[in-house]
Amino acid sequence: MSEEKLTSGKTSLTIYRDAPVWQGRTAAIGQFKCVDPQAGADLLRTASDTLISEGFNSVVGPMDGSTWHAYRLVLDSDGSAPFLMEPQSRAHDLSAFRKAGFDVIERYFSARVAIETQAHEMPKPTKALCVETWDGTDPEGFFRDVHALSLKAFSENVLYKPISEADFLAMYMPYVPMLVPDLILFARDEQGELAGFLFGLPNYAEGRTPSSVILKTYASLQKGAGAMLAQQFHATAHHLGFSHAIHALIHEDNLSAIRSRQEGAGVLRRYGLMGRQLG
Repeated sequence: MSEEKLTSGKTSLTIYRDAPVWQGRTAAIGQFKCVDPQAGADLLRTASDTLISEGFNSVVGPMDGSTWHAYRLVLDSDGSAPFLMEPQSRAHDLSAFRKAGFDVIERYFSARVAIETQAHEMPKPTKALCVETWDGTDPEGFFRDVHALSLKAFSENVLYKPISEADFLAMYMPYVPMLVPDLILFARDEQGELAGFLFGLPNYAEGRTPSSVILKTYASLQKGAGAMLAQQFHATAHHLGFSHAIHALIHEDNLSAIRSRQEGAGVLRRYGLMGRQLG
C-alpha cells in the first residue's frame, strides 16, 4: 500500500511510502490534522513505528507525497493573512512534530516588498536572452512547456522527485481562470528555445481586486534569465497598479533568496520541513 490514512479521534494523517529520498529509504507524512500537540505527536509516533517495522530509514513531513504538492509548516509569522496557494498549519502542528522526535531539516520563507521601491523599467533584450509574455492562448500547452522546463530546472533541488505531465496539469489547470497573461513570462535564448519561466498571479485571497501580486515560481536554465524575468514581473505589476509583491515560498539557500533581500523585501513568514531518522 503506497498511501495509508491513519486516524485517532479528530487527529489524522496520511503516510506516503513513495516519497523523495532524504536519509535512505524515506516516507512522507501529509494531510496532517490534530486537535492538540499531544494527540498529534501520538499519531505521528504510531506512523513512525509502522514505518520502522517496514524497514524505512527516515520520514519527512508535513508533505503530501512530494514537493510538488502541499508541504512545510509555519515556523513564525508576522500575523498577516495567508496568501493564495500558501501552505497553512495550525499553531500546535509544530509542537506535535517536535514532540514526536522531528526536527527542522529545510527552511523556507515568503517576503513582501512595496513595488514602489522597485525599478520599473522593462529589461532590455540581450543577444543571449529576451523575455516575452504569454499570449493567453492554449493554457494546457503553456503548462506542458512549464512542466518540461521545471523537470530540468528543479532536478538539483532538495528532495526533488519528478512528476508526470498528467499530474502536473491536474494540479495547475484549475488555476487557469485566475491567470493574468501579463504576469506569465518566458525567457528565450538566441535560438528561441525556452530558457526560463515565471509564474505570477494576483493574490485573490485578498478579494476580487487585490493590491498584492504573487511571484509564485520562477526557474531558469541560463544565467541571467531569472533576474530578467523578475525585473519584468515587478515592472508589469507596477504598471497594472499593484502596490506590493509577495516573493513566495523561497528556500533559504536559493539564489532567489539573495535577490529577494536585495530588492528590500521583508519576511512575512518562515516555514520548515520536518524530518526524523528512524532507528
